[in-house]
Amino acid sequence: MGEDGASIPDEEWERFLRDAEAGAQGAPEEPSARARMVARRLREEPGRPEGWRTHQPARRRRGKGWYAVGLLVAVGLLVVALDPGRAVGWFGGGGGESAPLAAESQRPDQPPATEAAARLPTLEQPFRGSPAARWGDGTAGIGLPAARATGWMSEEQVAQALDRTRDFLAASSLDPGVLRGERPRKAIALINPHQQDVQDYLATAFRAPSRENDPRLLFSRFEKSKVRLVGNVVKTRGRITYREGKRGAVEVTTDVTYVYPVVRAAGKSDEVARTIARREVVMSWDDPAKVVIEPGTFSLVSYKVDTTNGGCDAFTGYFTPEFNAERAATGSGDGPEVDPYDRSKSMDSRMREAGEAGCGTATRS
Repeated sequence: MGEDGASIPDEEWERFLRDAEAGAQGAPEEPSARARMVARRLREEPGRPEGWRTHQPARRRRGKGWYAVGLLVAVGLLVVALDPGRAVGWFGGGGGESAPLAAESQRPDQPPATEAAARLPTLEQPFRGSPAARWGDGTAGIGLPAARATGWMSEEQVAQALDRTRDFLAASSLDPGVLRGERPRKAIALINPHQQDVQDYLATAFRAPSRENDPRLLFSRFEKSKVRLVGNVVKTRGRITYREGKRGAVEVTTDVTYVYPVVRAAGKSDEVARTIARREVVMSWDDPAKVVIEPGTFSLVSYKVDTTNGGCDAFTGYFTPEFNAERAATGSGDGPEVDPYDRSKSMDSRMREAGEAGCGTATRS
């Protein structure tokens, strides 16, 4: 744009480009390959923002300065496209954290990056210094696939089964009352009441919890007299998948990591600890014509959990997180080191690695 604010005529622009290509004195250097990629990508993207030539910067006295501003705008647009979290940080948004990740659609091939200098969580930012800061809130962090007709179910029935599956995850691992130690009645109501072995497990787990009958395999619970959650947000990362199972059933697998920030219930403690639970639940939405089942319920196929800072070999029926004082007294576990945020390995692989090694050591919280 010229000094009077008018657009540069096309003839002058073309002459400007020819001079730049010929290396005329005072002409700007050729943009880098990265900058050319920016321009090409911006031209090719449908619905792209305005090109940098149409940007209206503040009036400049020299054309060369105008060109530099335009190039910076183009590069800036590319950075926003490739790393919106960094751009949010530039403009003061996001509460000091990067933008949320997209929902997980498949298993990642590596664990999330570790910060160079871990930042401690606070009451105001209980997920600070953790990959969970970019995870979704509650069920928003659980990827839900598109429904298609499968087994005995139509597309509409599969969609309903997926919604009820997510309802079970919310009722078992996110419900505020259940997290405070209440009985997970809504979640239990979704389990086939005619599946006798599971009903026996449920009856025993809350009455006399043990290694074999541990309610934490399916439900997240804290003893409210000892700890309380910080805020009302639980961060999650995971996905739901499904396939045709036995007898034409729709077999649904849920693989979700939950991050719970807590403080001591007594006093005015501001030390935030995090309990991290990765839980895999496989359920079968059976055909009532082939299996004895109540409408709207599912049969459990398998369920397992891998927990960090939830109480090692403490089978009270509740997660029992440790704080600094307790960790100093108990020391490290004798099992392998584990990154609780690493979702690149299947739960079967994680459980095989743990084996009978005892209590392991988390590489981060």
